Amino acid sequence: MRDERIRKVVIVGGGTAGWMAAAAIAKIMGELPGFQIELVESEEIGTVGVGEATIPQICLFNGMLGLDEDEFVRATNATYKLGIEFVDWTRIGHRYIHPFGFIGINMKGVDFHHHWLKAKSLGNPHPLDEHSLAAVAARQGRFMRPLLDQPNSPISQIAYAFQFDASLYAQYLRRYSEARGVVRTEGRIVDVVQNGETGFVEAVVLQSGRRVEGELFIDCSGFRGLLIEQTFGAGFEDWSKWLPCDRALAVPCESGGDEQPLTRSTARAAGWQWRIPLQHRVGNGYVYSSAHISDDEAAATLMANLDGAPLADPKPLRFKAGYRKKSWIRNVVALGLAGGFLEPLESTSIHLVQSGIARLMSHFPTGEFNQAEIDRYNAQGVQEYVDIRDFLVLHYRATERDDTPFWDYCRTLAPPEGLAQKLEIFQASGRIFRENNELFTETSWTAVMIGQGIEARGYHPAADLLPDDETLRRLDHVRHVIASTAEAMPMQREFLEAQGSASHASLRRAS
Repeated sequence: MRDERIRKVVIVGGGTAGWMAAAAIAKIMGELPGFQIELVESEEIGTVGVGEATIPQICLFNGMLGLDEDEFVRATNATYKLGIEFVDWTRIGHRYIHPFGFIGINMKGVDFHHHWLKAKSLGNPHPLDEHSLAAVAARQGRFMRPLLDQPNSPISQIAYAFQFDASLYAQYLRRYSEARGVVRTEGRIVDVVQNGETGFVEAVVLQSGRRVEGELFIDCSGFRGLLIEQTFGAGFEDWSKWLPCDRALAVPCESGGDEQPLTRSTARAAGWQWRIPLQHRVGNGYVYSSAHISDDEAAATLMANLDGAPLADPKPLRFKAGYRKKSWIRNVVALGLAGGFLEPLESTSIHLVQSGIARLMSHFPTGEFNQAEIDRYNAQGVQEYVDIRDFLVLHYRATERDDTPFWDYCRTLAPPEGLAQKLEIFQASGRIFRENNELFTETSWTAVMIGQGIEARGYHPAADLLPDDETLRRLDHVRHVIASTAEAMPMQREFLEAQGSASHASLRRAS
């Protein structure tokens, strides 16, 4: 065993990010002899705790931990999620779904949407998302897991995520972590001790006077970035010019009976409102630009557009879109809000924690802390933020709305270079090229481009290998198969009860 290996990891802060990190490191590294993980958090400080929606990559994380899915769903009041519905984004009265998984089928070796673009030019009126099982099933409130033993069925390709109570998820992962040896320490950090020669963090000091020493420190302290920013001054790249929303109000309300497995984003006068249905309540929030609406007006808008009676007062949040210029400095790695923030429009907040953990595991250091590997980690993190930023900006930039100053600003802003190139190529030929192994696939980009009303002047020439009537006939067949398959799926509530993953009434009352 090499002497320079890391023996003690200290995680500063709990919440979703802290306990995800603790669980993953304990699962992967926990059996090393003498290896310790200690998580320090203060109940006085609390957590943001509004990131309740996820994307399908969460299934990989839960699977890596070996979680029992039915137990996890039951313990977190979770529901399933097949995509995100966008209402009033393109124009008032318009809606579309960005579905998970595949849309249609590839024909003649080209992506399905090229055949759809051809059919549209022939007068076919059917929206793109009618060719997605996820979108059609979600609208009907239906869900089931993929049937891998039926490879020819659309059900075999279902991709899904979860909507859950983030506080219960953190508690669930805490129990998982502590069962694998993670030590939780309660206390407020009042000082950070650095080595006088190297600047490395040696310990954090609690209000009680206790020193918590370690060799690798994970900063999960939220927006304040206790180690990465307050100690090391990492710096922050501000993207407010492209993502002008800088505040949010979050409030839960009683369920209104709509149990579609969807997160819904409804565009408002100065931002957008999220709706995340859980088993026991609905999570709501208004993400808005303080330059275009007052806090009181935002609160009034939010409270007037709830499914049911509010269960708490609105919780205010302030933020800036952007990222720490370096998320790993010396022996400190920032995860979650400590590393940056991109608004939850496409439910990427928890994924950014997950991907940061995955990169850390692949770059897990020795006491040498090789700078070339740290630089690679940081560069990959920056690229991921840039890729997601461009996808989010697309939603704002590609709109017909001119009814408020906020939407006028968004509609006319100059897009980032990467997004500008994607828009130019798609408008010319209907093509999407995925760069840098970016998070969102060609299917996702296509769904939002078309959903937001971006017109493509052409399509892949191979689509013309099919005669016009054959193209229309095949698309009719795809819609028929999708519709009949969705009709055979159970309602989400029926699926939860059949799997034994419906949460207990006592948990629903406590959450």
